[in-house]
Order: sequence, then structure tokens, then C-alpha cells
Amino acid sequence: MSDGKSSDCGPLEPEQANEPKIPETEKSSTPPSNDPLAGNFGFRRAAQKVRDFPQTPGVYLMKDASGVVIYIGKAKNLRSRAGSYFQATAAQEARTAEWIGEIADIDFMECDSEVDALLTENRLVKDIQPRHNKDLKDDKSFPYLMITTHEDFPRVEVTRSPKIKGAKLFGPFTSAGQLRGALQVMQRVFQFRTCSLDIEENDPRWQWFRPCLLASIEQCSAPCNLRISKEDYRRDIRRLQTFLEEGGQKLLGQMRQEMLDASKQLDFERAAKLRDEIQLLENLNRRGEIDTHAQPEVFYIDPKRGMRGLRKVLGMDRDPRVIEGIDIAHLAGQDTVASLVQFLDGLPFKPGYRRYKIQGVEGIDDYRSIHEVVARRFRRMADQEETFPDLLMIDGGKGQLNAALAAFRDCDLTPPVLVSLAKQDEEIFLPGQKEPIRLGRDSFALRLLQYVRDEAHRFAQHYHHLLRRKSAFRSAKDPKKGDTPRQRSPRPKKDPDTPNP
Repeated sequence: MSDGKSSDCGPLEPEQANEPKIPETEKSSTPPSNDPLAGNFGFRRAAQKVRDFPQTPGVYLMKDASGVVIYIGKAKNLRSRAGSYFQATAAQEARTAEWIGEIADIDFMECDSEVDALLTENRLVKDIQPRHNKDLKDDKSFPYLMITTHEDFPRVEVTRSPKIKGAKLFGPFTSAGQLRGALQVMQRVFQFRTCSLDIEENDPRWQWFRPCLLASIEQCSAPCNLRISKEDYRRDIRRLQTFLEEGGQKLLGQMRQEMLDASKQLDFERAAKLRDEIQLLENLNRRGEIDTHAQPEVFYIDPKRGMRGLRKVLGMDRDPRVIEGIDIAHLAGQDTVASLVQFLDGLPFKPGYRRYKIQGVEGIDDYRSIHEVVARRFRRMADQEETFPDLLMIDGGKGQLNAALAAFRDCDLTPPVLVSLAKQDEEIFLPGQKEPIRLGRDSFALRLLQYVRDEAHRFAQHYHHLLRRKSAFRSAKDPKKGDTPRQRSPRPKKDPDTPNP
């Protein structure tokens, strides 16, 4: 993906129809023989399924007869956008004609907004690698707005390689072009610096430095020439952060009033400029949240230092080379699923990933769900004489940790080193200890645990729709069959994390 552009479907667009139209061949029990989709029962069933899709933003997933996801797209209106693939014209369009007949099923994920749908689509395509998504499969990432915090005079920049420490991040943003345009507008208001100079307030040599052109046109307060004090400059940066966090309605209101005044004075050129600037600033809200839309390819975790840190913090006799993490997710407040991810030498080992459909728990009960998953996982490993991981991490607090301990006790198994990580305050709970361990946000040990936790959460949330029918089928066929191992799809895929759902 480049600069937040979309996949083959094009950008999010107004929908042209409220209801999907079924091809004319479906109206007859004996469809014309010249319709290539007439006898495709799976296609007809998917077309009927789309009629019940919500009219909200989201992501839709096309599947073939084997249940493999072959295409992922986003939508402003799920029912209308997904339904357009089942209109008669879809089989004639060049971008869909070659594969439209492969559709045998369709599923969806609702999203909070169009931006959320775009970011979710990007993440899913990178993870699943559907064969008919031509774009979004590369390693390009979304841009961030970064404000440094460790410098005397913080700088502001647009970057695709943000720093983990020493910086305040906003984003990811969906369009690098719009973000850079908004940055220029904000710089005229808050006059921050965007250069990479290492400016120190106590170095008198900076008073002889010649500022760049931005100072002359009043877009920078020229800290490089010590024209502004450290305190005053940081006050401007705090105003900028407040604007970014709260939406800047006061500033936007002032600009709208200026635009109206310019229009009344027949200064249409200035009014048009203000209109464009207002639009750029409003587009700053078209961004995701780092916690929700984390990009693993962007935020690098030092695995070796993370393992050494965990060994020290947890009092282990060796580095935890094999770490497993478990997370519980609920589907529409009803069905419960669990994910297990495996890290080898501090990095994701995707052949070791597992998914579980919770079978023995009614309603929402995280404790009993964790008990079931841990029992199924480690009872099976013990029966097959497999080696337990060096460290098992449960997403949650003391209650979730105790549920996992109870599972080992009920199975009469000795657990590996066991911890839980509570997200609210990033506290680490250990068996037998009343007080949690609190590590600094920059701790390599904490960051590795967070990576495991976030990956388990992503794996559960982003794939739950793929295992609904598969897990139900397996459970009905063989109730004793526990975990759902990842399988190879009929066609080779680049990413081993791609299951055959």
C-alpha cells in the first residue's frame, strides 16, 4: 500500500444501490446456458447471504469452495458494496471477470468507521495474502505524525519509521499527502520546527546560526537561532498536542469565521485557501489508533534483549526461547474463541499458532474459557510427549492467571513459567505473588510480552470469522478433537499464517 491508497476496489466511495441485485438468471429455475454463474450454487448462496449484511462500514471476505479467502475488500456500506459483486455486470468487468466465478461464500467484519475499515483491510490482506488482492501485499506501511519528547526543542515530522521511545505518536494516518498538507497548515499556526538539528538551549553557538527560510515566512519560531526560549517553545508544542488530541474545534471555528469574512469582502482567493486548509485539518481525524491498528512491521522489538530481560525479571535459569501467549475473544457477545501464538527466540513462529472454539462454556466467561484452552492445549502436549514452552503468557490479570493455574492442577500437570499481563496498567502477575510486577514502559522485557499479547489479540480478533463454520464442523465430527492446527491451503501462500479456513 502506498500513502494510504486502497486495494483493487478503489477508494471508499458512495454506494450506488441500497440492495444487492441478484443476476437475472436467479429469477428462473432454468437459467440461460450462456450465463457462466448460472449453475454455481455457492455463488447464488453467497448472493443471498449478502442481503442480510448490515449497512455499516466494514470489511468483506470472499471465499472459494474450499473456504479459502480469495479476496478482501472494504466498504462504506457493507450490504451495498459487497452486493455489487453479485450484479450481472460484475462478471463482465475486467477487474473481477476472471475470478468472480470462484466465489462460493462471503463473510464480513463490521468496523467503527471508514478509516477503521481501510486500516483493517490493509492488515488482513497483509496477513492472509488473498490471491486476488493485487495491492496491499507489500511491506509498505501507513505514516505517523511524530513529536519528539527528549529534545530541548521538540521537532515534528511525518514518518513511516516512528521511534518507540522518546516520541509522541499520532496515527497511523490513511494518506501521507493529506497529512503533509495538514502539517504545513499546523506549522503556520504553531510555528514548530521540522528540521533534524540537535539544538541545545545551553549551547551559545546556536545564537550565531542562520535560520532557514521557514523562519523568514513565519512558519517556524527559529529555536536554531535561540529566538524563542525552551519554555515558550514547549508551550507551543503542548498546544499542538492538545489540538491533535481534541480535534481543534476552537481553531477550526476561527478559520471558518475568517473564511466567511473573506467571502463577504469578496476576497475569494483567501476564502478558497482557508477552505482547503480547513479540509486538510479536518482530515487529521482520518487516522487509526496505535493500540488498535498496530503495524508489527513498523515497531521493532529487540528479541534478544527482551528474552534476557524476561530471564532476569522472572528469575529464570535460562532465556525463554519458546514463549506462548493465549487470548480470549467473543464474537458478537455470544460465541467465544481463543488464540494461541508461539514465539521462537523472541519472534513470531506462525506454524505454531493455534485457534480454539470454546466448547464447554455457555455465555461469556473468560476464566472458564481460559481453563478450557489451557487444559486442552497442555493435556494434548503431555499425551503426545511434546515439550512445554519456556514461558506461557495469559492476557489478563490475576483472575485469568488463577484460571490457567487451575487447569494445570486439574490435569495434574506441572506448568511452565506462567505469567499474565493486564493491559490497563501493563502489570505482570506471577503465581503466588500478591503484588504485580511493574516495569518501565521502555523495558525490553515488557515490550516483548506486549508483542506476544498484541499478536495473540490480533490473531483472535482478525480471524474469528474464518473459523466459525470450520470449528463447528470439526466439533460436530469429533468432539474430542481439541485445538485447530493451521493447515495448508490448496494453493501455496507467501505467509504461513494463512490458514485453510
